[in-house]
Amino acid sequence: MELRDSKFFIWYYENASKLLQFIFGKKKQKEFYEWLFWKIQKIKEKKLTNHHYEEFFTTYFGFTPQDYSGKKIMDVGCGPRGSLEWADMVAERVGLDTLADKYVKLEGKHHKMKYVQAGTESIPFDAEYFDVVSSFNSLDHVDNLDNSIEEIMRVVKPGGYFLLISDIHSYPTICEPSAFNWDIVDKFKGRMEMISESHYEGNLMYKSIRKGTKFDHSNKDDRYGIITAKFKKK
Repeated sequence: MELRDSKFFIWYYENASKLLQFIFGKKKQKEFYEWLFWKIQKIKEKKLTNHHYEEFFTTYFGFTPQDYSGKKIMDVGCGPRGSLEWADMVAERVGLDTLADKYVKLEGKHHKMKYVQAGTESIPFDAEYFDVVSSFNSLDHVDNLDNSIEEIMRVVKPGGYFLLISDIHSYPTICEPSAFNWDIVDKFKGRMEMISESHYEGNLMYKSIRKGTKFDHSNKDDRYGIITAKFKKK
């Protein structure tokens, strides 16, 4: 049984986490848990790998590496793995994360991509700056969902793309405070055209997407799912 499927895990994040947030503060507690997660991953893996990202930036969303040639791209909530290390053909590649400075020390010092420490709620770039912006397993981690979506749409150029991969879950957690449902795509539709959308069963992100089990919406059990969507700015 996956940890996220256990009743104790659900009880903890719905109840005990609220107490811990009250004691330590929501933001500090979240950053600590995220940093601890990656420290543990670093110890387990020794070197944080990033070979799986190219597939999802290209083939999965119908792009080739050549489509990125000369483009400016940004991955929000990038983490420390080096999600844009595959993209040697771009003009500029930026990883945005609230813990970017720590991630550089952890692994990013070996990377070619640029890390910028900032939240998605306040992206420190001009409007219509990027050709492609991505959020892979990060949109539910933001503190203010609506502000983050507005900022993402602001920095994408007309004709540019936003690529979304995210967990769907019904309750907030310490590191995933922005719980949302499948209708999250509606928040982008005013200023962006949705090119594709897929729903998957599972909570293992890239492994679940590769497995390809379509989410059964007729099954009303409360469980994790994964949404992917490709948007083009009007």
